[in-house]
Amino acid sequence: MTPEDLAGRHPRLFHVTSPGAWESIARHGLLPACDLVALFAPDRAPRDDLLATRRPVEVVLDHPLHGQAILNDNLPLSERALAACLDDGLGARDWLRLLNQRVFFWSDESGLQRLLGARLNRGRPREVLVFDTLALVAAHADRVEISPINSGATIRRPARRGLATFTPLDAMTYAAWRRRRGRLDRIVEVVVRGGVADIRRYLLDRRTVAP
Repeated sequence: MTPEDLAGRHPRLFHVTSPGAWESIARHGLLPACDLVALFAPDRAPRDDLLATRRPVEVVLDHPLHGQAILNDNLPLSERALAACLDDGLGARDWLRLLNQRVFFWSDESGLQRLLGARLNRGRPREVLVFDTLALVAAHADRVEISPINSGATIRRPARRGLATFTPLDAMTYAAWRRRRGRLDRIVEVVVRGGVADIRRYLLDRRTVAP
């Protein structure tokens, strides 16, 4: 699948974060949790308490030079439910490490609105960052992946997941991907391994969502 193919179906990508986080994101890039911990808390040990276990609340990282960064919580995820829906010999800790090596975008407004309307989010403000799909994906295509599920949630009959959940964008055509996925043939997430350092270049809009 080419960046043009993806952008033709999903011209905008959406990332949800905490209000006030954009200043740090603009300065350092949209980084995965593992890179945020390495940059903002390099002396923290053990790191697995942040990267291989569920975070029930947001974690604020303060650094004397870099400022502040926020690790999103994993509220929609249950480690027990996750362990029951993993393939390829993965355990819950393995999956959480995979998630924490990536940054995630909703591929359309419908998925975004489901997230914002979920019970876990209704009582807190959120900020939605809107990006140009074609520009972002074309610049980082070698690290872009697509997923047919919300990979960080296990609420209500969680879909099975494993090493094939994140498919490299250039691995196959959209038609071939749909045939391979079978019933789960809709792109739900667009993922970038290692994050997007030049994220400011692709920003189209910022929306504050009240509780």
